[in-house]
Amino acid sequence: MPIRTIFVMLLLAPMFVGAQATSITAADNRIDLVTPLAPELAAFGTYAVGARTLTVTDQNRPDILRTKQGEPTARYDRLLVLEVWYPAAGGASAPKGGEYRAIMRDPAVTVTLRGQARRDAPPLTSDGPFPLAIISHGYPGNRFLLSHLGENLASKGYVVVSIDHTESTYDNAQAFGSTLYNRSLDQLFVLRELARLGTISSGSFLAGRVDASRTGIIGYSMGGYGVVNVIGGGYRAAAAAFPGAPPNQLLLERSAENSAYTASMDARIKAAVAIGPWGMQAGFWDAAGLSGIRTPTLFVAGSVDEVSGYETGTRAIYRNAVNADRYLLTFLNAGHNAGAPIPAPAESYAFSESLKSFPFTHYADPVWDTRRMNNILAHFVTAHFDARLKGDTTRLAYLAGVPNGKDGVFALDREGKPQATHTYWKGFKRGTAVGLVLEHERAAPPR
Repeated sequence: MPIRTIFVMLLLAPMFVGAQATSITAADNRIDLVTPLAPELAAFGTYAVGARTLTVTDQNRPDILRTKQGEPTARYDRLLVLEVWYPAAGGASAPKGGEYRAIMRDPAVTVTLRGQARRDAPPLTSDGPFPLAIISHGYPGNRFLLSHLGENLASKGYVVVSIDHTESTYDNAQAFGSTLYNRSLDQLFVLRELARLGTISSGSFLAGRVDASRTGIIGYSMGGYGVVNVIGGGYRAAAAAFPGAPPNQLLLERSAENSAYTASMDARIKAAVAIGPWGMQAGFWDAAGLSGIRTPTLFVAGSVDEVSGYETGTRAIYRNAVNADRYLLTFLNAGHNAGAPIPAPAESYAFSESLKSFPFTHYADPVWDTRRMNNILAHFVTAHFDARLKGDTTRLAYLAGVPNGKDGVFALDREGKPQATHTYWKGFKRGTAVGLVLEHERAAPPR
């Protein structure tokens, strides 16, 4: 074969392999893959999973977009679309597999995601009621951005509801002030609404299936901003006057200095997860406000988060939430997308004319594989929620160990039993905790 022909084939080979890989992914776009390197608790549970879409309306909510500074606050009925995953009838023998039609970061593109949940499957009635988990996406985003985690938790005995935050989605992102005001209120309203739907007399498919008295809340980016506020992190009063803040200083309603805010804490929230929460780096909190957090919380971040910040962002929130039992999981060298977004849909690989960018970067990380991060997140959220919402304190062992994963000693005998020198993170395979740091601080003793 001529040398020139060989040279051309070598040049084209990577392009051909990449095209093949993209083609395979486009036919797949799976959200439920658990890789061989995944830690133990990333595996799906024993319950079959169902999925349904609900629409709920919070009546008479302040309308940030129509309210003018210095004028009376406009009001509207705020509609929210929810995706609900739940334990379904049929058990391990039930057929698995379903599809979601989801708008991508490029709102002109709709993609098909594939997972384990069966659309409109009958709920399991022989077990439960199940704890509630609420998922809140970033800005912009949608209810499918953390769908990998929604399906995973439902398979383990949770009712999971993910919110499409109106005026904050890919196809309907509006002025940022709406997100600043509505995010925590949406999360609290959805908790109240799911509690109502879970009552025996509600007539909903969730009647008797969900126990909202055991609620965990998960937020990513602006979702994390909402979570921090919902669990007791009252905003600084000065934040109400920041550029882009809602008119008429409406954020004072959720400030640490407002007694009505401090009285609004919902005791049904027993655990929280805040992934790359936005706001600390922008001055929305101070130590006094964050001292109001008392809910056990797992914070998750990339050490080079370019959006929410790390030392001045998530880590600063973790340090100052002194009255909460809390953890900080850090993906070293990861950016803002650490753990939360689904794997980038194949359709995002191409340049987007509508965004003048690559939507791929909205989902992916330059260093870490997204599926691996998703699996690690599922492992730690499972441990945290099982311990706090189900009372399974044996799960706390999965949240213990040497802080830096690379420092753990892996010493198991031939039967897989730990030896005296074994200090490796529980549930992690040899060498797979490298690049991760897990810190833990207990709540300060009461004075």
